[in-house]
Amino acid sequence: MTTARYLVTGGAGFIGSHIAEALLGAGESVRIFDNLATGRESNLTVLKERAQFIQGDLRDLASMRVAMQGVEVVFHQAALASVPRSIADPIGSLETNINGTQNVLLAARDSGVRRVVYASSSSVYGNTPTLPKCEDMPTHPMSPYAVQKLSGELLCRVFTRIYGLETVALRYFNVFGPRQDPASEYAAVIPRFLTALIEKRPPIVFGDGEQTRDFTYIANVVQANLLAASSPDAVGYALNIGCGERISLNTVLRLAGQLFGVTAGADYREPRPGDVRDSCADINLAQRLLGYRPSVSFHEGLARTLDALRSGIA
Repeated sequence: MTTARYLVTGGAGFIGSHIAEALLGAGESVRIFDNLATGRESNLTVLKERAQFIQGDLRDLASMRVAMQGVEVVFHQAALASVPRSIADPIGSLETNINGTQNVLLAARDSGVRRVVYASSSSVYGNTPTLPKCEDMPTHPMSPYAVQKLSGELLCRVFTRIYGLETVALRYFNVFGPRQDPASEYAAVIPRFLTALIEKRPPIVFGDGEQTRDFTYIANVVQANLLAASSPDAVGYALNIGCGERISLNTVLRLAGQLFGVTAGADYREPRPGDVRDSCADINLAQRLLGYRPSVSFHEGLARTLDALRSGIA
């Protein structure tokens, strides 16, 4: 196996494939590790000729050790990333999201990896009314997934303090963009909305649609990861990665309808258990420690995502 400077776990997934693509575009050597349970082989099409690919599972420590050989930085994106999925299958999601993360950290420690950048989630904050969410707030996870992501953060912090492995956790706020699977049972709201409008049917909204999210376009998340790989000041921290802007689902629906030139209606249903009512990121700490500055607005990101869906590349 040839040496790779960077390892992206979950590199066939939505966020991981974008990180890998950005690294390859910068001329870096990249290895991708994915079991293709939720990642898609189509996401690897633009990467396979230039990146190494290992099909393996986080829960297999031996495979993880092989993947870490010669690696300097790990972007740990692999997860079963869904609140509803974790409620339906708490054991399966725990095994991947907690045990798998510990395997990543163990293999990284033992292989001499310099830094692990860990994909966490804004769901760790729960449904507390205080907005925006700041990193020094108490966490109140409301789902198995949120508990698992918070546990991963704590594991990262322990490995930094005890073993000297550099770790940075990034708390993503509602990431969206091309390659996000609209067909999944657990698809995120924006690809579901846009796909429904393309197919001329009313999007499903769980709740009254007035719940708000800090929707973050994928390019902003990639930027944060690349900065987190090298920032000397961010080690041991968990940092919010969002845009600092609240947008309701009804507003998303209205803006999406404008892109289609229609007034979009919705199929309103009962709220789902575990869903947070409102979310918005305070990004001051990420700005200070990483130099993070969101470069793509929600409106621009929504238009880019629609263009990708229409082109059949999402």
